[in-house]
Amino acid sequence: MSGDWAGEQFGPAELARLRTLATLGDPVVTQELDSPAVRRRLAETEVLITSWGCPVLDEDVLAAAPRLRAVLHAAGTVRAHVPDAVFERGILVTTAADANAEPVAQYALAAVLWALKKVPFLAADARRHRADWDYRHRHGELSAHDRTVVLVGHSRIGRRVARLLGALGTGRVLVVDPVADPAEITATGAEHVTLAEALPQADVLSLHAPDLPETRHLMGAAELAALPDGAVLVNTARGALVDTAALEAACASGRLYAILDVTEPEPLPAGSPLYDLPNVLITPHVAGSLGSETRRLAATALDELERYAAGLPPLDAVTRDTLGVQA
Repeated sequence: MSGDWAGEQFGPAELARLRTLATLGDPVVTQELDSPAVRRRLAETEVLITSWGCPVLDEDVLAAAPRLRAVLHAAGTVRAHVPDAVFERGILVTTAADANAEPVAQYALAAVLWALKKVPFLAADARRHRADWDYRHRHGELSAHDRTVVLVGHSRIGRRVARLLGALGTGRVLVVDPVADPAEITATGAEHVTLAEALPQADVLSLHAPDLPETRHLMGAAELAALPDGAVLVNTARGALVDTAALEAACASGRLYAILDVTEPEPLPAGSPLYDLPNVLITPHVAGSLGSETRRLAATALDELERYAAGLPPLDAVTRDTLGVQA
């Protein structure tokens, strides 16, 4: 993992717990897997704890780590560093994605609630109009009651957001996910619908799908055009789910609003019109775990290590099949 993340995630308490669970060598933390010193460590390594910034565990790395039996990821997706070769060797892979889902779901919930009241856009207006409050009536209905929120993706995060919205009673929650179990969606209090059925009903559309070839630009010009005037798009998932050019056009027209924690590309070019539009709020990919939240991910990886050492099954294993539908 990168040195910055190592220092953030593994403080004195986490390192002390790690030392009770495993025999550590030198170096304990590395950002690369190619130097002679690290290769000597790999030769005797049974378990790797990985996080953001981990290099790809390719055939060359695996050949240098003949004793490797487990890769315990103290972050979300393992897609960037765990290729098929890892699974082919029967190496256990786990993820802390469930812990990482908590802050993302919290951000998404806050974004949806603010979107229903158009709070970010009213705040932008306040800077320009100041003492003239007539701008309050220029954004349509400002209500979080009896509204319709569409969630695209019944993922770890999508499920949490559905349950939270159901508890708050904001109105109907529609879920679009062609591979989810409809009974699981119903259990959260939401309704299972198709994308074509959902889009024309959305007061807020919140994206929670993985970045896969089949989801790239899932929200294109036609999909954005199907949304009602005044709808708000919230993206805390992956920037590639949205066709940026189509979103620029839809928001520049004033017809749609957007709250974007992720974009394509990331960050957007300095000249992107989205920066200057008062109906767009952009944050720099902060919904996921940051600061003290990242230590929850370290604790998850250490829980997995404790179970591995005790011969117990993992809490959240990743397989080649499940990786195919995960972020």
